[in-house]
Amino acid sequence: METVLDALAIQKLLPHRYPFLLVDRIVELIPRERIVGIKQVSINEPFFQGHFPGAPVMPGVLVVEALAQVGAVLALREIEDRDQKLVLFTGIKEARFRRPVVPGDTLTLEVTALRIGSRVQRMRGEAKVDGQLAADAEIMSIVASRDATSEQNVT
Repeated sequence: METVLDALAIQKLLPHRYPFLLVDRIVELIPRERIVGIKQVSINEPFFQGHFPGAPVMPGVLVVEALAQVGAVLALREIEDRDQKLVLFTGIKEARFRRPVVPGDTLTLEVTALRIGSRVQRMRGEAKVDGQLAADAEIMSIVASRDATSEQNVT
């Protein structure tokens, strides 16, 4: 798979950093429609220390977060003043976890836009390992001003 955006390009779009940046590269991008990202799951991930010792499994909530980050890349690429914006979760619908994600897996994160507006986003995401569905969900978010979120103490 050819890299469309590498880790440095992703960091220019997303505010996330280690240990919470959960996408390594973008391998497909159709603006306003679809995006595919890759996360190489390593035993060195900090969450594996406690989830679960002796039987490491990537937390499902982090798989959904990885999908959301890929969706945020799709949304933020369309916004001119994106360095002044944050994409914030507003909802997750119909999330299903179908197989564990473990160290050594390559997580393919496919996100399709259902609605991309200047403020409200709705996307459908599928996380796969070796072509097998690991998780899927509908993700809703808003694009907010970074200044407004710090004034409201949004977490």
